[in-house]
Amino acid sequence: MPTASLPRNDVRQYEDFADEWWEPYGGLAMLRWIAAARAELLPPAPRPGAVLVDLGCGAGLLAPHAARLGYRHVGVDLVATSLGIAARHGVRPVRGDVQRLPFADGVADAVSAGEILEHVADLPAAVAEACRVLRPGGTLVLDTIADTRLARLLAVTIGERIPGGAPKGIHDPALFVDRRLLVAEAARHGVRLTLRGMRPRLLGMVRWLARHAPEVRMVRTCSTAVLFQGFGTKDDGPKEGV
Repeated sequence: MPTASLPRNDVRQYEDFADEWWEPYGGLAMLRWIAAARAELLPPAPRPGAVLVDLGCGAGLLAPHAARLGYRHVGVDLVATSLGIAARHGVRPVRGDVQRLPFADGVADAVSAGEILEHVADLPAAVAEACRVLRPGGTLVLDTIADTRLARLLAVTIGERIPGGAPKGIHDPALFVDRRLLVAEAARHGVRLTLRGMRPRLLGMVRWLARHAPEVRMVRTCSTAVLFQGFGTKDDGPKEGV
């Protein structure tokens, strides 16, 4: 488990989970389920050598899906240990901050921002960077946690106390994502996002808790008030003043 003395949202906590990223019943299992759901929003690679930039890639949980879809998978993260594991799964690792990406404009055919936006201090900067490195016509996919009382209750107050929930201290609820701001910032940089909620399939969770099924399918919900996805395509230019 993460070191108890570390503050909430401290990136060093992920060092303590190095052995659990790919474990079927480990403390980060839900991230693997969410990665599979995120991959369902990605189109197949549009050309040979198409690049997927994976922001907050962790240990490369998106890797099998990126390979199946035909992308060159470039992963960005701050945790060297996680990047080392990602590299063993075929990801080209880049140590960097998602708020200041070390890439030129328009290098990516697709950008994934999975379970990372609720960890950044500057949401507009992270969204701007994700859109900047995306080529016109490219796809942005993301998932994150909404800035709501319900999300704080389910993801932190309850979620940190139940099996399969968030590891204790991994989130700072002060950084949970304002959905209106997210949509407005993406639109300002040329990506009009569609949002939809999701949750683990309840029967799948029961089977996972009983260790009868290593994977749980994420299903859509009518509300984006807790865990939600976003997806959109970049147009030909920024939309100032949106």
